[in-house]
Amino acid sequence: MKSLSPPSSPALLDPPEPTNMHTARFYSSFVCAAEISIWEFCHSRTSGSRRSIPGSFCTQLWSLDYCGTLNRAGICWSSKTKALFHQREGCEGPVTSRMAALLQPNTNSLQVPGSDISVSTSPSSSPSPSRNECSIAPLTPSPSPRTEVRPRVARPFSVVVAIDFGTTSSGYAFSFTEDPEAIHMMRRWEGGDPGVANQKSPTCLLLTPDLRFHSFGFAARDSYHDLDPEEARHWLYFDKFKMKIHSTSDLTMVTELESVSGRRVRAIEVFAHALRFFREHALKEVKDQSSSVLEGDEVRWVITVPAVWRQPAKQFMREAAYLAGLVPPDSPEQLLIALEPEAASIYCRKLRLHQVIDLSQRPMMNGLDLDGSRPFDSSFRQAREQLRRARHSRTFLVESGTGELWSEMQTGDKYIVADCGGGTVDLTVHQIEQPQGTLKELYKASGGPYGAVGVDLAFEAMLCQIFGTDFIETFKAKRPAAWVDLTIAFEARKRTAAPGRASALNISLPFSFIDFYKRHCGQSVETALRKSNMNIVKWSSQGMLRLTTEAMNELFQPTISNIIKHIENLMQKEEVKGVRFLFLVGGFAESPMLQRAVQNALGQHCRIIIPQDVGLTILKGAVLFGLDPTVVRVRRCPLTYGVGVLNRYVEGRHPREKLLIKDGREWCTDILDRFVSVDQSVALGEVVRRSYTPARVGQRKIIINIYCSPTDDVVYITDPGVRKCGAITLDLPEPGAVAACSDGNGSGFERREIRATMQFGDTEIKVMAVDVVTGRQVRASIDFLSN
Repeated sequence: MKSLSPPSSPALLDPPEPTNMHTARFYSSFVCAAEISIWEFCHSRTSGSRRSIPGSFCTQLWSLDYCGTLNRAGICWSSKTKALFHQREGCEGPVTSRMAALLQPNTNSLQVPGSDISVSTSPSSSPSPSRNECSIAPLTPSPSPRTEVRPRVARPFSVVVAIDFGTTSSGYAFSFTEDPEAIHMMRRWEGGDPGVANQKSPTCLLLTPDLRFHSFGFAARDSYHDLDPEEARHWLYFDKFKMKIHSTSDLTMVTELESVSGRRVRAIEVFAHALRFFREHALKEVKDQSSSVLEGDEVRWVITVPAVWRQPAKQFMREAAYLAGLVPPDSPEQLLIALEPEAASIYCRKLRLHQVIDLSQRPMMNGLDLDGSRPFDSSFRQAREQLRRARHSRTFLVESGTGELWSEMQTGDKYIVADCGGGTVDLTVHQIEQPQGTLKELYKASGGPYGAVGVDLAFEAMLCQIFGTDFIETFKAKRPAAWVDLTIAFEARKRTAAPGRASALNISLPFSFIDFYKRHCGQSVETALRKSNMNIVKWSSQGMLRLTTEAMNELFQPTISNIIKHIENLMQKEEVKGVRFLFLVGGFAESPMLQRAVQNALGQHCRIIIPQDVGLTILKGAVLFGLDPTVVRVRRCPLTYGVGVLNRYVEGRHPREKLLIKDGREWCTDILDRFVSVDQSVALGEVVRRSYTPARVGQRKIIINIYCSPTDDVVYITDPGVRKCGAITLDLPEPGAVAACSDGNGSGFERREIRATMQFGDTEIKVMAVDVVTGRQVRASIDFLSN
């Protein structure tokens, strides 16, 4: 880089008025994305001359800590610019504090029920409407915007902090509501693996023998590695523990996780420790960059979860956030649960053409360009390296509207977002709605446990085949730190696997593995490998396993085949046919092995797009979702939900075993009253209303069991596939509050009606209730973790 000599007299930078925001955004992007430092910027101007620079550009330089560079270059600020900085530094009252005072947050949100619920009642005193009458009544809708740019959403928060809680790696990012186009990434993590960008931290947690928090991420991994083998057996090390939540069918608040050493602890505590770690680090960094003192209720938190997670897992993350102190339980609106592929889709709306890699524009043959000049993944690696060099700023700018890529899409165009993460692969199908730029989900979210962890499990299965399952399990229990070392070594080499690679991949075996195997089995590792007859794995005298190209293909193939098969099945659905784009996001999408397989299988059907910062796509999208939770206007319901009710018994239509005679009337029991059906379109703000009455005088709670089914062809709650999944609790007001409304003959109780309102169009199911007679709000909660 050329050196810049300071001019003999300071150059005066006087921003024009009004500020040219478009030019400022261009200059800011120019500095961040093109890696042009302020030295080069100044050098491109005439030394000693008077030049105008927009004030917003100066603000961006301030946020990137370039002011000191300008001062050292002999450049000073004019009074106008100083005034701008003084406002940002808090000499004047921040706008966000006034906004917070004017815009009170909505209190009609999810409430978590207490543990003292023991009262059960009948759901209603009257038969429920028929299944065909289960309509969704929308709340007062807002008219659709007529302009290309959507109106800004009122934000009662000063900052949005998003936590991408991944299976293999996690991180956070934030944005101030005063400057929503700037997304600030977390500070670089200390430690890490050579050749691996450590913009995020590995999802590893270390607890002391007395169950106290010790460390998270690289620090946890390195500290556990440094422990004496005997001492390590008493510590609790957790790695990739997020998958437990996905695989547990009966998730509750007392579900336990098993550490590497075999000790168990409640899962909610493990997740709370991790979230508390991110809370402390994120708030410290936000305060370092904020010009004013932020109160706890000025921060909106967003936590990402896979779209295939059911309601119990989402509520579990919310409960963990409460336990970690992110938000108090009585302020649920301060925490949002974001769906990972949905967040990625929100960010992809902002992409410019130079920020994506279009695999469809580069035909491939045998892992090379058709002219044989370039490896398949060279452009992706070049873009990733360019991004890595530019990340010193840690600030990314996004479009205020939609990006250039979206200009190629017309109203009605469909696209798929495939979030290929460490543990799961999530697929969502969206359609962009013009001119407002909102998103509409066309098919319910789908996916499965087809993440990069599948490759790790295949490698472990290969080790079991060579050395024996008993030995591998014993080694993991006796030498847990050495086993972690082995998995780290494989992870680093796995990232370098590419199609068409001629040379083998060398994976170092820890000395303790070699020594332990010889003591335990009485033979060398080399002998075991030779006896296994596994010709695709060789032994190196330098203490390494040499995995041939065939071996790596064998490890990747099952997981990649599951991903492609799932995408192909999705594209056959009637609602998805004609999709134009397929966006690959998530950490596993960086793999050239996955990229080529997807291009070969699906490249003829749609354009395959990969954002350059593919591993951070979900994190950025989660921030944008926190800034505007209304961007996804329509979602699809993943399951059929309803309650069991009584209907009038009809001879010949209802089975005799469902007959119930009560007060001389014949009723049919166990009929499913649908709230919503599987794959039903539900718009944001639309609600389902039902009315319930207490069964007796003085009743203080109404508890209504919720049932769900993966299909819509169910009639009774006892049908195959239908299961109880949760309960709605309505805490009734004091009986005296209703007495004043009666006519003196006790008929007030007869007229008492509790009207419950449920929302299914958000990322979580929410419930509210009101006493119709008094008009008072009734405390309502919905619980999916107490089954």
